[in-house]
Amino acid sequence: MIGHRKVGHGERTYVIAEAGVNHDGRLEKALELVDVAAAAGADAVKFQVFRAAELVTAAAGVAEYQRATGGRGQRDTLGGPAGARIPSRTSQRDMLAGLELSRRDFAQVHAHCVERGIEFLATPFGVNDVDRLLALNVRAIKIASTDLDNVPLLRKAADTGLPLIVSTGASTAEEIAGCVERLRTWDAGDRVALLHCVSRYPTPLEAANLRVIAALRERFGVPCGFSDHTTSTRIGAWAVAAGACLLEKHFTLDRDAPGPDHGMSLDAEGLTAYISGVREVEVALGCGALGMTEPEGEVRAVARRSVVAARPIRAGTVLSPDLLTVKRPAGGIPPTELEALVGRHILVDVGADTTLTRDMIQ
Repeated sequence: MIGHRKVGHGERTYVIAEAGVNHDGRLEKALELVDVAAAAGADAVKFQVFRAAELVTAAAGVAEYQRATGGRGQRDTLGGPAGARIPSRTSQRDMLAGLELSRRDFAQVHAHCVERGIEFLATPFGVNDVDRLLALNVRAIKIASTDLDNVPLLRKAADTGLPLIVSTGASTAEEIAGCVERLRTWDAGDRVALLHCVSRYPTPLEAANLRVIAALRERFGVPCGFSDHTTSTRIGAWAVAAGACLLEKHFTLDRDAPGPDHGMSLDAEGLTAYISGVREVEVALGCGALGMTEPEGEVRAVARRSVVAARPIRAGTVLSPDLLTVKRPAGGIPPTELEALVGRHILVDVGADTTLTRDMIQ
């Protein structure tokens, strides 16, 4: 359960609109992102809670995709033009420091989520961040792929008693199994969901590997979904068809803005289309029960066949195969009983092309 929503296979897909750090460290943008997510029909909007000084060393570099897409630090403190590459001297800490929101900021974001009727979620990156989230009364905790083996953070999150959503990007099968086993040891195994994730930004479609979703579910027996780093508006629906019951998708106010995640995120229109596709495929998938559905009844009645007289038959005649055939519509004796009629007497005269009924047969 996340809030009042039951999350799992067979339930309505839980869609998390991932705002991440696409607010660029500005509260007004974070509030606007909440509005976009709510308007698009997402179940939750998720942010990232961290303190750069607690998260990375001063010497840590940035990933190539982050350097290529630019960052807030490059725009606001380094004076470079929007869209330019982050200078090689920029550290990861410098970049992330410009993307922080304060505790007070997040309190306002959380309150705005309540007003808009959308769940507030966030990814903590350290044990202190978990405490910051607990102060906001969050109802679930997301663990990033990068922290799947971060035992102190996992233990802290498990001890909260809250549902845990764990991404599995850039992890080996053994590392995923180790994480699940730890959570089960800490009595959190019955409140964990796993998200298949490809840690490549953006992820090309040929690398999405959606069959992993079902493989995770089969191996670990927990709700499974997809943390989507592609730029496709359709792959969310495909992931649901592949077995996902949770989705996480990055979105932004401006895909052309400088920053580590804007370029691989969807804009407002794209997010709306993404969620709409998910809801359509849910309807199309149905419940999976075998058997005729009610809307098929009309076609069945006119297109199925009944046993009819192939030519005129006089009362008392012993029925033989040449006297019988099958034709539309349904409603008489079904074709499955044709052979059983052979050798029985007909009780009344019938004309050619007459649909036989049981009261005509001895």
